[in-house]
Amino acid sequence: MEYLYILKQALMYVLVVYWCYQIVVSLCALVKLKDKPYITNKNHKFMAIIPAHNEEAVISNLIESLKNQTYDKKLYDIYVIADNCTDATAEIAKKAGAIVYKRFDPDHKTKGYALQWFLKQKIEENADYDAFFVFDADNIVDKNFITNMNKKLCQGEEVVQGYRDIKNPTDNWITAGYALFYWTMHRLYHLARYNIGLSPLLNGTGFMVKFDVVKPNGWETETLTEDIEFSLKRIIKGKKLGWATDAIVYDEQPTSFKQSWSQRSRWTVGHMQCLKRYTGELFEAVKEHKTLMNLDGLLYIAGTTPMLVITFGLLILNCIMYAGNAMSNLDFLINILNYLVPTLLLPIATAVIVMALEKKPIKPMLKGLLCYPIFMGSWVIINIKCLFKRETTWQKIDHVRDIKIAEVKEAPEKIV
Repeated sequence: MEYLYILKQALMYVLVVYWCYQIVVSLCALVKLKDKPYITNKNHKFMAIIPAHNEEAVISNLIESLKNQTYDKKLYDIYVIADNCTDATAEIAKKAGAIVYKRFDPDHKTKGYALQWFLKQKIEENADYDAFFVFDADNIVDKNFITNMNKKLCQGEEVVQGYRDIKNPTDNWITAGYALFYWTMHRLYHLARYNIGLSPLLNGTGFMVKFDVVKPNGWETETLTEDIEFSLKRIIKGKKLGWATDAIVYDEQPTSFKQSWSQRSRWTVGHMQCLKRYTGELFEAVKEHKTLMNLDGLLYIAGTTPMLVITFGLLILNCIMYAGNAMSNLDFLINILNYLVPTLLLPIATAVIVMALEKKPIKPMLKGLLCYPIFMGSWVIINIKCLFKRETTWQKIDHVRDIKIAEVKEAPEKIV
């Protein structure tokens, strides 16, 4: 039992150091820095790229919000990649004012493949764009999105994630869980790191990439989480990503627990693929560049599955020690509560603080806050499941909410 005690203490120290680091960095979300100086003062030309698979119910709202940008309409084009569509997505998108590319490859349906296919053509054409945005078809975009992203490009940023807000946060406890999770990540992970010179990460949709960045090799990603993979590859090269709080895109979240489970399982498998593929390169980048940014990237990928395994390893060790009479009833109870109390209360407390900082209305989210530990707990179960069974088949998330940008901007708490 002495060896088990030593192992337990060692694992606890690893967890304590890891979480102390995360807390210290998160506090930097409160730091307010001066705006970066402009390197150039130019209105750049952009592509808005929308990969879409059977999105006839929502695609026109996104195109409408992009057409109503405050930015010069002559300096951006809207492209829709109708990817293996069997509905009227292409026709509706074209009628709404987008340039439509039809793609048919039933064996390769993910966004990463669609971007590879499309950008390869634009690179071969030597298209005269300075940068591009990537959106999901269910998004709607704030009218100042392109203006604010152009500012980032003028400041020398090459890859920038916009603020991914939620179209339907009050639909049910599932959409509320997504909203609370994203709001927390935006404030305490992405903004905190951007404030102190570390690197945030791409977040699936609503991001900008300077065209020159992909011209050598196109959009090269292999995993189910192409956004995280692209981010890690930039960090390995010693390149920071940017963050734009005022470039806002609204995203629709699934209301079905089955669809949510499938989506989050795919994300978890994608993280595991990145862990396997890029941990070694991230470690080598730490040695090569010797920067906290590279170490932070390594800690991000090591903070998913490995930390979960350590946490559950500690739980098992406590049970073994208790069964072997190496721990009193009181000590065992205290140890278990040390896991349960943070699991149940910390997510709620953190979410409330973040909502106050972000000026989000709390009253419409009360039920979601109470159920937030269930949402996050189910994600823990998904991580454990994916350790043993990894589903890599892409499944479409149904987007059906016909919500326009004006509805979100005027009264987000009333969207039901």
